Amino acid sequence: MRAVEFQTYGGPEVLSIVRAAAPEPGPGQVTIETRWAGVNFADVKARAEGYRVASLPYRPGLEVSGRVRAVGGGVEGLRVGQEVAALVDGGGYAEVVLARAAQVFPVPDGLDLRTAATLPTVLPTAHALVHEVGRLRAGESVLVHGAAGGIGTAVGQLARAAGAGRVFGVASSDTKADYALKYGYDDVFRPDTFDTDVLRATGGRGVDLVLDPVGGDTLRRGLEALAVFGRLVSFGNAGGAEPWRAGQAELYARGRSVAGFSVLALAQSAPDALRALTERALRTVHDGTVTLPVTAEFPLSGAAGAHRLIGERASMGKLLLRTTD
Repeated sequence: MRAVEFQTYGGPEVLSIVRAAAPEPGPGQVTIETRWAGVNFADVKARAEGYRVASLPYRPGLEVSGRVRAVGGGVEGLRVGQEVAALVDGGGYAEVVLARAAQVFPVPDGLDLRTAATLPTVLPTAHALVHEVGRLRAGESVLVHGAAGGIGTAVGQLARAAGAGRVFGVASSDTKADYALKYGYDDVFRPDTFDTDVLRATGGRGVDLVLDPVGGDTLRRGLEALAVFGRLVSFGNAGGAEPWRAGQAELYARGRSVAGFSVLALAQSAPDALRALTERALRTVHDGTVTLPVTAEFPLSGAAGAHRLIGERASMGKLLLRTTD
């Protein structure tokens, strides 16, 4: 089989195609003949700085869709040939991928494999940010960083479906802002002025919920944009800054709170909770509540091009690798 891996950290050029034997499933595992693999910012961080990389060489890729190739011992509810999507612990950029059965999900009727590959990381994350962790209530306002990205696109639609009063986004260009406005956002601000823009748009009140994948100074400014009793959910540190700590001075006076979420961490610590979350989230695509657009696709050999697009902050929606010719 073919796979993409890197043997040293660096730019997109360190990604290369290799040939290797297909993996075989052990107990509680399945192998999947992939058709599509999702490309995520976490893959770029893995390649550039070793994020979540235990050793080299390393094969990136956290989500795939395809058909079950083989089933290991003790696995129930999955069969050879079944169309599935899966969250994997790396190695997704390959023609055959090993996955834990608990993180493999049958593709709902009517959903194609191309669309299914966009779901395993983005959709559960977006659902958790709006519902389980963010606990958005009807009539409340929300501010979402990265509004034109895959998660941002889904969050805008889920927030609107949940009855949000105002849905604000943050995006780095007019093109991205125009894109986000198609997916549930009332207004989209720029990263350098979002805090003052939010206060102006809400008459000085602030928003009830801020969803922040950036961290650092952006997180601090997001706290200041919260209304009384507002919540901030951190779900990444894309800015690469040292973690910013919120304490009594920032939280007590206005009753603010801070929470966090990572779909990858949940997969390790509470796989049953992840499975229930993902099943709930999948229903929102099946019933038409959420559409996850694929804005670019590349062949497996073009993984470097996908990484460049994400690294240059030029991507919108979801990027995929096509793992078969």
